[in-house]
Amino acid sequence: MRVLVAMSGGVDSSVAAALLRDAGHDVTGCTMRLWGGASDTGCCSVADVDDARRVAQQLDIPHYVFDFGEEFTAGVVEPYVDAHARGRTPNPCIECNRTVKFDRLLRRAEILGFDAVATGHHARVEQRDGRWRLRRAVDDAKDQSYVLHMLDQTTLARTLLPIGGLTKDDVRARATALGLRTAAKPDSQDVCFITKGGRATFLSTRVDLTPAPIVDTAGNAVGAVDAVQLVTVGQRRGLGLGGAAGPRYVVDVEADRVVIGTRDDLLVDEVELESIAWVDGRVEGEVLVQSSAHGRAVPARLTANTVRFDRPVVRVAPGQSVVLYRGDEVLGGGIAA
Repeated sequence: MRVLVAMSGGVDSSVAAALLRDAGHDVTGCTMRLWGGASDTGCCSVADVDDARRVAQQLDIPHYVFDFGEEFTAGVVEPYVDAHARGRTPNPCIECNRTVKFDRLLRRAEILGFDAVATGHHARVEQRDGRWRLRRAVDDAKDQSYVLHMLDQTTLARTLLPIGGLTKDDVRARATALGLRTAAKPDSQDVCFITKGGRATFLSTRVDLTPAPIVDTAGNAVGAVDAVQLVTVGQRRGLGLGGAAGPRYVVDVEADRVVIGTRDDLLVDEVELESIAWVDGRVEGEVLVQSSAHGRAVPARLTANTVRFDRPVVRVAPGQSVVLYRGDEVLGGGIAA
């Protein structure tokens, strides 16, 4: 099988390429150049591109760099800015998977005659009863099925996730045994197109940051924020309120004010989903719901686009992805309204 491996310059995609090569596939590595601005983390830095290229040399496989900067800006950066401008909390890594890695890259691979695209994500793709399934990784602590929930049957049929059955320790051990330069490289944690601590600076050049009052749930003014666009539901720190009245959390972000309350004020019974994507068709009924990349899945019931939780949970920030499971299998997911 001819496989195009997306190599980010990290240890996971390096080992994914090695496993496929050793399994006898015709493997080619590629790195996507996505962001031309300042970056010091993630898969967008010059150092990461160089690491991917050198690992490909070690594995004796071809390596190419694809410039998808326009697609990345249109599909990831602009929606990220727009979401903040509307008081929402976006998830740019999910949008990158949706619009670039498992859309634009797959289309490029098809044009070039590849049978499949592989990545170093910690998740598993399996075929059962003639249908493709997306499952959690063996390593619960590193599972990334949450950020892949938008993959449908057509996409899964052309996707390989070689390391989903390995723990992170296994991945690093294999990289070390192969002498790969990425064996001990730390995992990326931050948004790749924003320098560490630079969210305010990044957004300030693209949208007007406006101050807003902070009010409690009764409407009483209790403070102010410098930029309402930088506040997110659930936030506790950085509000300048002090601790005299006990912990206070952001329970709502409106265009002209921030509402705070107690942790109990954050609890909700349900969440409405927008833009739902399904792995294998719409489902309803009992599900498990995960609302952050490494959050705990909780039981709920799905009816149409409404998720009703078995017990009250902390409100999901509007704009964040809500992913639906049965057991360890991904059913799909949407965006919190």
